[in-house]
Amino acid sequence: MEIILASNSPRRKELLEKAGVKFRVEPSDFEEKVFSLDPFKTAEAFAVGKAKAVLNALDGDYLVIGADTVVYLDGEILGKPKDEEHAKKMLKSLSNNTHTVVTGYALLSNKKVVSGFVQTQVTFNNLSDKTIDEYVNSGYCWGKAGSYGIQDPFPLVKEYNGSLSNVIGLPVETIIPLIEKFK
Repeated sequence: MEIILASNSPRRKELLEKAGVKFRVEPSDFEEKVFSLDPFKTAEAFAVGKAKAVLNALDGDYLVIGADTVVYLDGEILGKPKDEEHAKKMLKSLSNNTHTVVTGYALLSNKKVVSGFVQTQVTFNNLSDKTIDEYVNSGYCWGKAGSYGIQDPFPLVKEYNGSLSNVIGLPVETIIPLIEKFK
C-alpha cells in the first residue's frame, strides 16, 4: 500500500524521511475553518479533513497521513502569522510563558481510519524586542503555528516537555507504529 503525506510542510516531509518511511506528497486542498476553540478537537478535525480530501481524490489502495499543528496559549489558538505585526504579537505573547503545542493526526485508507492528537508543553525564554525583530526579519516565522519553529537557529525555547517531533509538526513516535498497523 502506497503511503501519501497530505501536507506541503517541508518539516513533516523531513520527519517522515528521517524515520525511513517511503511516501510521496500530495498537498491537501482542505480549507481550515476554526469550528471550535478546543485546540485538540480542532487539530484532529483538520488532520482528518486534510487526509480525507486527498484520499477522496485518489483511486486505489492508499494510506494517507494528515496532520495539523496548533499552538495554544491562555485559551487562544495561535495560528500562522498573517503579517509581521501579527507574528511579533504572537512571539511577545509566548515570551517567558509556557504554551501547549497540539498536533492532530489522521491515518486513512479505504478500510480504516485512525486519528488522535499529541500535545507537548513548550516554555519560551524571555525574548527581547530585538530578538523578536531579528527572528521575524529572518523569515523563519512564516507558515508556522505560533510564528515559530523549535528547530530554528534562534534562542526562543527554554525547554519542552513531551515530543520534539510533535512540536516540529508530526509526532513520529505515534505515527510510525500506526503505519505498521495498516500493512
